[in-house]
Amino acid sequence: MPTDTAPSATGTTLAIGATGTTGKRVVTRLAAGGHRVKAASRGGTALDGAEAVRFDWYDPATFGEALDGTDRVYLVAPVGSLDPADIMLPFLERARTAGVRRAVLLSSSAIEAGGPAMGQIHEALPGLFDEWAVLRPSWFMQNFTGDQPHALSIRADGTILTATGAGRVGFVDADDIAAVAVHALTDTRAPNSDLVITGPRALSYGDVADVLSGVMGRTVTHRQLTYEQMRDRLAAVMPAEYAAMLAGMDRSIAEGTEDRTTDTVERVTGRPAGTFRAFAERELA
Repeated sequence: MPTDTAPSATGTTLAIGATGTTGKRVVTRLAAGGHRVKAASRGGTALDGAEAVRFDWYDPATFGEALDGTDRVYLVAPVGSLDPADIMLPFLERARTAGVRRAVLLSSSAIEAGGPAMGQIHEALPGLFDEWAVLRPSWFMQNFTGDQPHALSIRADGTILTATGAGRVGFVDADDIAAVAVHALTDTRAPNSDLVITGPRALSYGDVADVLSGVMGRTVTHRQLTYEQMRDRLAAVMPAEYAAMLAGMDRSIAEGTEDRTTDTVERVTGRPAGTFRAFAERELA
């Protein structure tokens, strides 16, 4: 049965997906806090303050070095996998045998325990580890930056294309997700729960466009697509099944499934979640 005891303060965290949106932030925060951390990525990329280790979900030969001396793990699923349980569960069994006692899983606010994809890992986690947490963030504010599709269309013609209608989302900053993750990995008492993580206000994509217009000083609009239009647009750049899943998430947003906010960031970290406007102003700077 799970216990309330915490992993040793001198333990080591394996951060999988260490070069990703949340993984890099988690590694940086852990290292800055004086925690030993292995930054795991397919390329074994070095990050300041962390031990670089090569890790590939599809190559079990990389598991041994990654798990050696590790007592907690930050889990990010293999990119693009619709059924990660087949890949992740054997690793998690091996991690438990190797001495990992605490696991923190990055999932999604859209996926409940026992649901598809990460929902299967969520359901299995409490039976595998004494100490665990499932992070279920809403949509990332970072989806509007870098080479993300929304950022590309905003730069190209000032539009955001979705099938979400007037549905609202509690967009959350990846910095806040990482802050919650670090607490879940290092707090004396394990959360042993799932944590839905949102920003402070639910926004429609039209609201987002208005904020971006004000911050950027140029007009940004939300162009509403049908589910079929969104699915076909995504299918041009990714597998059809994955495109259908993502378009289906847009349709769910239109139906109101993500119209919520939580106090998780403030409750766990002691400070309020960042607003979308503050995020946009920071990114523009």
